[in-house]
Amino acid sequence: MTVTRAEPSPGLRALAVRTARRHGVPASAVTRSPAQGEAATVWLLGDGLVLKIAHRDPAFAADLRKEAVVIPYAVGLGVLTPEIVEFGDDSELPYLLLRRAPGAPPPGGEPSPAAHRELGRQLALLHGASPVPSLPGVPVDPAGGDPRPGIDRLASKGYLSAGLAGWLAGWFDDLAARIPADPPAPVLVHGDVSALNLLVDGAGDGGLTALLDWGDAAVTDPAVEFAKVPPRGVADVLAGYGVGPAEADVWWARVLWHHLSWAVPRLADPPRPRAAHWSAQPANRLLELLRHYAGLFPGAGSMRSQRLP
Repeated sequence: MTVTRAEPSPGLRALAVRTARRHGVPASAVTRSPAQGEAATVWLLGDGLVLKIAHRDPAFAADLRKEAVVIPYAVGLGVLTPEIVEFGDDSELPYLLLRRAPGAPPPGGEPSPAAHRELGRQLALLHGASPVPSLPGVPVDPAGGDPRPGIDRLASKGYLSAGLAGWLAGWFDDLAARIPADPPAPVLVHGDVSALNLLVDGAGDGGLTALLDWGDAAVTDPAVEFAKVPPRGVADVLAGYGVGPAEADVWWARVLWHHLSWAVPRLADPPRPRAAHWSAQPANRLLELLRHYAGLFPGAGSMRSQRLP
């Protein structure tokens, strides 16, 4: 996730320079990355290495430690993610030194269909590993919960009219009926496969070259993974994942349930003007759903699996 932050302290730069010198990179080749995450300060050490130093927050330090556990496992599965060169955890500022992956962020924050299809193939590698081993620091999230009780609370506070609240609750009932009663086996998910954590081939067709930032990894329902993609890209990701026509309706129902479970309660949240994530603002998820389905109107042959209940 890219955010705007003040310039780092001299101590952070000194740590970056010391790390660079240990690996034969001169201080003059140490620069602060233009893409900064929410949990860490990111430095480029020459052309081949990337250094992430956790911000002074226990939660952010825990995210970096989680990455140190998950990345080697993902690399071992063949997932396109940079290898760890060094992990330092001898202070309140743990750091992670990684190989620098080829590619660049998707232009305009919009991954190509080819990138999304390759993302689906990479997620199939990750999710297909069974059984999921015990990974220290990686939470097991049942990804349950029912958003319907929260609809009445929003209506009572004036965020929804009574009529709209009743329609929305009924719509959730319809969607729930399309989801199998038995939940799928939990899998290890990356947890934030938005464009901010993807690198693509800028010189080719925009295909995926790397999947970055594993700080949100968890063991949970695999449909959670696809609900972190803007709805316009879900069909391509599912296609790369190997979801066939016979399964598409159920997958879409599960993904939409998560999208809406997160989108509706956020209507009451304050804005986050400094956040760049596609779903950061309170209404973004709902408007992205509208953007996706509005885009289907000009064509007469939209897929049945892309229809809302």
